[in-house]
Order: sequence, then structure tokens, then C-alpha cells
Amino acid sequence: MSTPSTPRPIEISPSVLTADYSRLGEVCVELENAGADLIHWDVMDGNFVPNLSFGAEVIASIRPLLTIPFEAHLMVTEPTWILDAMVNAGCSTVMVHQEACLHLHRTLGRIRELGATPAVVINPATPLESIIEVLDLVDLVLIMSVNPGFGGQSYIASVESKMRRLREIISDRGLDIDIEIDGGIAPPTIAAAASAGANRFVVGSAMFRDPQGFEHATAELRSLASAATI
Repeated sequence: MSTPSTPRPIEISPSVLTADYSRLGEVCVELENAGADLIHWDVMDGNFVPNLSFGAEVIASIRPLLTIPFEAHLMVTEPTWILDAMVNAGCSTVMVHQEACLHLHRTLGRIRELGATPAVVINPATPLESIIEVLDLVDLVLIMSVNPGFGGQSYIASVESKMRRLREIISDRGLDIDIEIDGGIAPPTIAAAASAGANRFVVGSAMFRDPQGFEHATAELRSLASAATI
């Protein structure tokens, strides 16, 4: 694993929220073949966020088709009820929102007990201080750069200062934590996000709207992020 002083690997994690659901498995295979590092599943409950999306059964049905890891971003109120199902479906990283968990320590601990990587998520308006006390329990922090629940939103650049502070805290404490960013990541925004401290990037609309296809989008985004961290 990387040490805190070593530049962390750049990872591109396409969100399939805007994919053609009638061929979802094929799309995921195409993304893996295009060089994606992970598949990002936006799991929505219609309560914490207005929309509904994927359940564990859908994710489990696609897991045998791919070799790259799956990460589940649970936009779910009090998500403890769904943790087992997500891990059993093949998600090796499970992300829960600080805002959605009454007992955040317990929830993150349960993810670890299930054998998955625990991660905590905060919305753009949520202060970084709200997760300081759980950094020793996670391997990844996801910073939302849009408000969750919808694809295609504009990037909120003010979260960059939050990522810089988080990276400093991680370094000062000698922790081994990735920083992921989700929302509005595209060629015009990814360099600034990488420079601010992110090393994993959730990409939705920019991946699916690239006229040259998934492989071009993945390579371009990785190149821009990598150049910003040199």
C-alpha cells in the first residue's frame, strides 16, 4: 500500500447512474475494457435523496462479468440494514454518508467486520470537522462536489479547500487514506480537484458524453489528474 508521503495512484471510477440500464452489464464490461479502475454504484433509497436507483440484486448480477472492484455509495438513511447485502453483492468498498448515520462509528465498524473497505462521505455543506473522529476507522473519504441524488450537476469548487485541509490532516496523522471526489468531474475540473488532494475520481456524465468514447475519456481524465499531482 502507499505510504502517506507517497503520491497516491490516480483512479477513475465511472458512475453508471446515467448508463443505458437495458444494457447495464455490457456497459460495465466496456468501462473495464476502457481502463476504468472501479465501477461506482450510486445506491439511492428515495428518502435520503429523492431518487431510487440500484439494489443489491442488480449489482450482484453484474459482478461476475467484471474483474475490477465495485464500490457502493450508499445514499441511504440509516444504511445498516443494507450493508450485508451490498458486501454479498460484491462491493469491496462501502461508503456511507455522515449525514445519514446516527451511529457512524458502529456503521463503519460493521463494514469492516463484513470484510469490506469502510468509507465515509460528506456533502458540500457538511463541515470536515464532522468526520475527524472517524478517520482512524476508514480507508477512504469521499467528498461530494455536488449535492447528492442527481447526475449531471455542476462542480462546486469551494470543496477544494476542504480536500486540502483533509489531506493535511491525513498527512499530519500518518494515516493511509484515499480521497475521492464525486460530482461534476470532467476535463475542465479534474486537475483542480487532483491538485487539492483527490486521487480517486467518480466520473458520470463526462464519461458517457465523450464523443470519442470511454477509452478516450478515461485516458484523458487520468492524464489531466496525473499531471496536476506532479
